[in-house]
Amino acid sequence: MDKTILGARIREERKQRKMTLEKFAEMAGIGTVYLGEIERGDKMPSINTFIKIVNNFGLSADVLLRDEVVAAKPYVFDEITEKVKDLSPQQLKMVKEVVFVMVDNMNAAKPKDDSDEDD
Repeated sequence: MDKTILGARIREERKQRKMTLEKFAEMAGIGTVYLGEIERGDKMPSINTFIKIVNNFGLSADVLLRDEVVAAKPYVFDEITEKVKDLSPQQLKMVKEVVFVMVDNMNAAKPKDDSDEDD
């Protein structure tokens, strides 16, 4: 897991809840400096700190780990849907075409041996 991405997601969740760094750090039982370092991607939280953060947000850990956890695919789909929801039909068609080309290229570049690992 990339600590910069994780930190950005933690910051995003905190800001969506309109919480200050100080308030959230206090709720999670960690220092504001440490939380700031986590949010900036300077430090990776320990598993205990990560659990405190997730519990205080009241969300599933896979929301924050969605790029790393296979079971989190629905969250990725939700993010994509949210991003494109206001596009015109023509814009949606362009996005679809780009995605199809990217997926086709990824599949073409995928070594044949990888197909067994996904099962």
